Amino acid sequence: MNNRVKNALYSALLLTTIVAVWKWRNSSNTELQKIEGETMATTYHISYFDDQHRDFKKSVDSLLVLVNKSINTYDPTSDISTFNKSRKSFRFVLPYFYPPIKKSQEVVAASNGAFDPTVMPLVNAWGFGPAKQTVPDSARIDSLMAFIGFEKIQFNKDSIWKTDPRAQLDFGGIGQGYGADVITDFLKSKGIKNMLVELGGEGMACGINLKTNKPWELGILDPNSTHENQFFKAYVSLSDRSYTTSGSYFNYHEVNGRKYSHTINPETGFPAQHELLSASVFSKDCSTADAWGTALMVMGKDKAIAALKQHPEIDAFLIYSTPEGLNTFATEGIASAITF
Repeated sequence: MNNRVKNALYSALLLTTIVAVWKWRNSSNTELQKIEGETMATTYHISYFDDQHRDFKKSVDSLLVLVNKSINTYDPTSDISTFNKSRKSFRFVLPYFYPPIKKSQEVVAASNGAFDPTVMPLVNAWGFGPAKQTVPDSARIDSLMAFIGFEKIQFNKDSIWKTDPRAQLDFGGIGQGYGADVITDFLKSKGIKNMLVELGGEGMACGINLKTNKPWELGILDPNSTHENQFFKAYVSLSDRSYTTSGSYFNYHEVNGRKYSHTINPETGFPAQHELLSASVFSKDCSTADAWGTALMVMGKDKAIAALKQHPEIDAFLIYSTPEGLNTFATEGIASAITF
């Protein structure tokens, strides 16, 4: 066999080997990893592609324990609970208190106070916090409104304090989004580029779904859904964007036949009541999306649409009621990614 034939055979063998290795690596990369668990009185589900097939569940659970230890008001020993009971300044113990309070400051200003984490006394009064379920009267609400307002909270990178000792914080409108951001940042630090993080129905879609070679697809619940019968109003395709849906689907009190939404309006002190049934928000990070979802649900349809026009960095899909039935609104930046 002459050298020319030998070289040709060698080249063919080498090419075959390269193709085989590429196919093996490609099939390895497209093997979807999944982990899930419970946190923040809800569940989390994470799907990701990792050619090393690593299981990050223990690390994720450990991170979420620390996040909860910082911002969970249902834990009487958490940092936020300690701060709420304190009349003095509180020095941050863990690094998971400062980021959500900083983000809260940004969204409070941008939303003109529609999002405000100082609603904790109102949340408790209406029975949506650790306190028992109740329906307070107007006099009780008026007394609580005296110490509602983000201006009563001051902080720096080391500590947080109150200008009114009765002020308290509730991260219920941003906490799950922040938890999703913490998970996403951790997985990115491990080299994960293609993943879908979901915590309590909100999270982050990074890269693409390598199984389909398309963006991640998520369903947006129809407001007519129930716990027993959940179905989607629309689907959205996402890549490198966060997502959250705020609404009163399941989280409400019913007293004497009247439903009370868990979304408290910090301007009136009463649960929000209007035609806006759900607000799905999409942004660069989930803390922002979560806080804005709360803000839009407080505003109602018309004010929400006006606010979105002033903030093109935020995209949203709104579902609202009309005399004729359900109707929807989508910002230009997300409309093309939504299918019904």
